[in-house]
Amino acid sequence: MRTPYILVLSIAGLILLSSCSPRDFLTRRLAADLIATSTGFRATQSFQMTTGVVSNDDYLSAEYLALQHHGWISATRAPCSAELQPPPCWDVTLTPSGVDTFRNLLAAADAGKPVFRVPVARRELLGVTGISKLGRAADVEFTWRWIPLNEVGAAFYSADLHYRSLASFRNYDDGWRVVQGAPRPSQPLDDALRDAEPAP
Repeated sequence: MRTPYILVLSIAGLILLSSCSPRDFLTRRLAADLIATSTGFRATQSFQMTTGVVSNDDYLSAEYLALQHHGWISATRAPCSAELQPPPCWDVTLTPSGVDTFRNLLAAADAGKPVFRVPVARRELLGVTGISKLGRAADVEFTWRWIPLNEVGAAFYSADLHYRSLASFRNYDDGWRVVQGAPRPSQPLDDALRDAEPAP
C-alpha cells in the first residue's frame, strides 16, 4: 500500500524539479558564467593615442610614460592652446619604432590621424570568491585579470596582477541576472570593474 504513495511523491518531486531552471539557484558556477559572458566584462579595453600637442597631465600619465619607456614616442615642449592650460604642453610624435608598433594595430581608416584608438587588453575571470544573498538580490565577489592583446597592451597591463570586484545580481522571473544598469544601492558590473582593487 505504501508503494503508490511513494510513487505519487516521486512524480510530484519530478514535476517540481522540472519546473525549476538552472538559473533559479545562484551558485558560484552560474555567477561566473553570467559575469564572464556579460557585455561589460567582455568589452575590450582600448587606448586612445593622441599625437601632436597634449597637456602635461596626459604626457605624464602612466600610459604615455610606458610609451616613452619603450621608445615608441618622443616629445618636445610646445605652446599650450587655450583648452590645454596650464603649461607646459608637449608635441608628441611616434618614433620609427612606435610607427612600426602601432601600424599593425590601427584600422586603415585611422592611419595618419592624430587621434586613434587601439585595442590593448581583455579581461579574464579567475573565479568567484563569495556570494552574499539577501532576498532577490545578491552581491558576488570575484577576481579577474587583464590579458594583453599586443605589445602595447603588455606595456600597460601585467597578466600577473589580479583584481577583486563586487558585482550585483537580481533574481528575475527567468532566473538570476547581472545588474548592468545603475539601480542603487547595488553596484552595476561596469562600475565594479572600474573600481576594481588589486587582489592580495
